[in-house]
Amino acid sequence: MDLFGSLSAYDFGEIHLKNDKATGLKAIVAVHDSRLGPALGGCRFIEYENDDAAILDALRLARGMTYKAALAGLAHGGGKSVIIRPKGHFDRVALFRAFGKFIDDLRGHYITAEDSGTGLEDMEVIRTMTKWVTGVDPSTGGSGDPSPFTALGVRRGIEACVRYKLGKENLKGIRVAIQGVGHVGYHLCKELHAQGAVITVADVDPLKAERAHREFGAKPVELDEIFTVACDVFAPCALGSALNDQTIPGLKASIVAGAANNQLAEPRHGDDLHARGILYAPDYAINAGGLVNVAQEVLGYDQKKATAKTLCIYDTIFDIAERSKKLSAPTYRVADIMVEERLAAVVPAR
Repeated sequence: MDLFGSLSAYDFGEIHLKNDKATGLKAIVAVHDSRLGPALGGCRFIEYENDDAAILDALRLARGMTYKAALAGLAHGGGKSVIIRPKGHFDRVALFRAFGKFIDDLRGHYITAEDSGTGLEDMEVIRTMTKWVTGVDPSTGGSGDPSPFTALGVRRGIEACVRYKLGKENLKGIRVAIQGVGHVGYHLCKELHAQGAVITVADVDPLKAERAHREFGAKPVELDEIFTVACDVFAPCALGSALNDQTIPGLKASIVAGAANNQLAEPRHGDDLHARGILYAPDYAINAGGLVNVAQEVLGYDQKKATAKTLCIYDTIFDIAERSKKLSAPTYRVADIMVEERLAAVVPAR
């Protein structure tokens, strides 16, 4: 791949690579921007088709974290780490200890957290090697699993969209189709069910869909059906690029608002949604609750502050929708402008 060309395309930044033969660790840390503070973002641990795919994933995700932190009003820049999951046997503890040492070598320039494929136990292993980790166990001063906070923020964002687009003040009877009911998707089901929403779900793991049916009365459908379900809100909560040339034409929703990162396969798909009259809640604006929560750990965790700041996602999404209408511009462009204004206002350190 053209590495420096890719860095320029995403307006980077830095990229750090680590190859540890002893444990099989192949890790990437992408630091997109640190004007607002040290980069903060999760660690993804999944299989990739090749190394180029892993690097590009890290670049896209890190850029999204810059925008997410800026729009949420956090004193952090954007970063992301990717560990390429070994295809054969490996020692998970040894792997994450080696990764923790890698993070420690960056001396706080990047702070890690959970993401797809990692959990609380992995963060605790990393913590044995470095202090630059969040999302650790509450018994050690951490905030634990950030998924409930991400789900809370998404629910508030959905409420803002429903009020703006449908003129309804609550979610009672609102039909929501959720793609992916893993960590965040499950908690989003819980949030929506408590508010009286009618839920349809699909997941690559049928057991997760069945759990949502059993606990929240959600209707399970096949993976390819979820995009064409007649609903008020379509909520992508799986991996990225769910909104693309194949899926957008089949959407029967008035609103797209979910927890997944990088929901638009390409920026032009945000234009497609706008042209179709579908209100899109930019992913990095609506799914910031988890980041808001773990960011509180850096200065000493305060759950009340984390909750209050997460609830503000409602106002952010409503503001984006209003500006979108005034400017006759897609919501993703409006959100980008808001972030760029904040970044441009930072006074460079001397």
